[in-house]
Amino acid sequence: MTESGEEMYALVERMYPLCRSITGDGVRATLRIVDEYIPLHVHEVPTGTQVLDWTVPKEWNVRDAYVADAAGRRVVDFAASSLHVLGYSVPVSATMSLAELREHLHTLPEQPSLVPYRTSYYEERWGFCLAQRTLDAMAEGDYEVRIDSTLADGHLTYAEHVVPGRVPDEVLVSCHVCHPSLANDNLAGIAVAVFLARALAEQNPYYTYRFVFAPGTIGAITWLARNRERVERVKHGLVLACAGDPGDLTYKQSRRGDAEIDRVLRHVLDASGRPHRITEFTPYGYDERQYCSPGFDLGVGSLTRTPYAGYPEYHTSADDLDFVSPAAMADTLAVCREAFSLLDRNRRYVNLSPYGEPQLGRRGLYGSLGGRSDAKEAQMAMLWVLSLSDGTHALLDVAERSGLPFDTVAAAADALHGAGLIKA
Repeated sequence: MTESGEEMYALVERMYPLCRSITGDGVRATLRIVDEYIPLHVHEVPTGTQVLDWTVPKEWNVRDAYVADAAGRRVVDFAASSLHVLGYSVPVSATMSLAELREHLHTLPEQPSLVPYRTSYYEERWGFCLAQRTLDAMAEGDYEVRIDSTLADGHLTYAEHVVPGRVPDEVLVSCHVCHPSLANDNLAGIAVAVFLARALAEQNPYYTYRFVFAPGTIGAITWLARNRERVERVKHGLVLACAGDPGDLTYKQSRRGDAEIDRVLRHVLDASGRPHRITEFTPYGYDERQYCSPGFDLGVGSLTRTPYAGYPEYHTSADDLDFVSPAAMADTLAVCREAFSLLDRNRRYVNLSPYGEPQLGRRGLYGSLGGRSDAKEAQMAMLWVLSLSDGTHALLDVAERSGLPFDTVAAAADALHGAGLIKA
């Protein structure tokens, strides 16, 4: 896992300098990088397209932006960080006093050394984000203000990657690609999704796994609008975000609260011994709120480390490459792999010899356990699987009721299925 952690961190480093928003060339450039790791099917949806109750907005691109003092020194410079421009700023080229300029400046007085992340997607404005200390050091006088941007008809861009499974039923893995230079929110989530897709592709999974890389809110809404006829294939789902910070893992349950993905993540996190939190669903956060909206009501939860707005670095320049680590991303990836491995094996079975306990010895099932240190546990797992294989209990039910490890229960089911004693 160490190697994967370092590789994920390297991917985050490559994506970090790019200026992303809900539309534009920064998203496309990010997806081109991801496409080097996993092949993507990229979708371009034109401005003005109706998507559920929303409309695809104009496309925004920015090439340069700065505030320069009378000596020509750039005191605020987009080239230094994409956070310095208010997202979706309309173009401006003017000279104005500091008093006039102040109305367009955004700072964090309570965190004076940090630059905030701010946007104005649906109201045409312009502005700059800067550290309060920088603003405090700006002398009265005139400043040259320039934002070289375009806000015009174009497209919203999102992408999909599919890992084929043995059945057409799908597991949706979604992450947002709209934030600019914020390493944890959400470049770490993108990186974990990429390496999760690569790991699943090596495993001949039971389910088909669909990875969606889309801008937050409007991207998920666009994906849902364009997939209404096939969204019923999505049986389980997970939104990945904030996957690289030093905090403990947090799983936010689906709107249902009892979806299979909720039970799986609770079981995996509890069994792992990791410090973690399980939280109830709320209709605020990341794109789980779109997938769980009552008309769709998909079984989609959200996995993060520290949740949104739960750490001082959130939506500031401190969410940088030093804030995320290979170890944290590797740990998030490991939990995802454990969860989907369990989900893939969580079958329901029917006992084909339900009248009395079948004779396991003559079928070689006891003999196959000889010499194993966990022979007694494996034997108990077989008896529990036989007892609960009535078509209504899944293997996770067996594990939780028996108190046995899921892997032991799944191995017992495989042995019983191979002996013809149960069927899926």
